[in-house]
Amino acid sequence: MKPGSRDIRHKVLITGDELRELKRHSGSMAEAFGLDRKIEAYRGTRPITLYRWDLECLMDVIEDEQADKQNYPDNTASEYLALKRLGDRLRTEYDRHYGDE
Repeated sequence: MKPGSRDIRHKVLITGDELRELKRHSGSMAEAFGLDRKIEAYRGTRPITLYRWDLECLMDVIEDEQADKQNYPDNTASEYLALKRLGDRLRTEYDRHYGDE
């Protein structure tokens, strides 16, 4: 999908454990029009530009992966908590701009 002039660009810095866990699940984004490749290439040194549909996809992937007990049998594991933190940050960013819709 190509962004239009009214589409909001969201600059999000993802580093450390959050980035490692997100990259681990990038295969779940295969039908997201290049988001999987964008995440794989992302190094975490500068904020990544995401659009509304990117945020929606990432939030859905994170939610699905957290619900999978094979990936995260322990909800207190640092990997699970890192992914949860990232999901919460993305949800906050999304709600700040689109919460009224």
